[in-house]
Amino acid sequence: MSAMTLPQPRSVLVWSGIISLLVIVSSVAGLTDPRVYAHETQNWALQAKGQDVGNLLAVVVLLTATLGYHKGSRRAGLVWLGTLLYLIYAFVVYAMAVHLNYLFGVYVTVLGLAAWAVIFHAKPVRGKDCPYPSGRPLTMAAWVIIGIGVLFAGLWLSELVPALLTGTVPASLTEAGLWVNPIHVIDLAIVLPGFILAGVAALQRREHGLFWLAPWLVFSALMGSSIIAAMVLMLIAGASNTTPAMVMVSLVVVASLLAIHGYLQHPSPQHLRPDTPRSTGAAILN
Repeated sequence: MSAMTLPQPRSVLVWSGIISLLVIVSSVAGLTDPRVYAHETQNWALQAKGQDVGNLLAVVVLLTATLGYHKGSRRAGLVWLGTLLYLIYAFVVYAMAVHLNYLFGVYVTVLGLAAWAVIFHAKPVRGKDCPYPSGRPLTMAAWVIIGIGVLFAGLWLSELVPALLTGTVPASLTEAGLWVNPIHVIDLAIVLPGFILAGVAALQRREHGLFWLAPWLVFSALMGSSIIAAMVLMLIAGASNTTPAMVMVSLVVVASLLAIHGYLQHPSPQHLRPDTPRSTGAAILN
């Protein structure tokens, strides 16, 4: 069984190149120019700078995956999609929760390009009538993404529910200087349900779950890396009690990397559920 599909047009290279260049400009400016986060609280500025570091890592992953995807690798295409999902998430936060600055146009452009890249390329990467991995690699990947979804949903709700019931403001909002944390919104509305639904659907051998499992795991690894970077910056700045959270997120990153490696490197024939029309089957590993 091959992990290849048809080579992709050069436009994929151009698209990824433009996104990568803009992300580098945004990240370098955020890390070196005090004006970018001048109006943010120290806590929120450090979180943004941690995201900048994570974005530079994402650029390396994006460009590496782009070369493989351009040559025809569906596995690389899945990593490429997952990296774009991460960039969409990151730049929604920049565009909507950072005070207006001279990078606003860059934020919006990256957000738009990454979103449309996913929309235009999800179907080509998905392919048609190809086998998926099964057995332990599939089970491990599915339960890892489900577990991460449940873990972070529990963390956010444990902070938000008491605040809503008592009419108080969570301490994290006060520290960040925000009215509402966009991370809570995006995670609880889209990302964490996406994790859980993809994992459950994959365990049921449903095609959409099998397909989106890999991109979500890539997203998880990149997002966790950016959180770790932010915590390191906070630790350097003198924040306390970051070590337990850093250890937890590090375990999430390691679990995500192990799961995605196993899922993409150990394929075996996998038939879809009997109630799923064969004509709608898609490939990620052929």
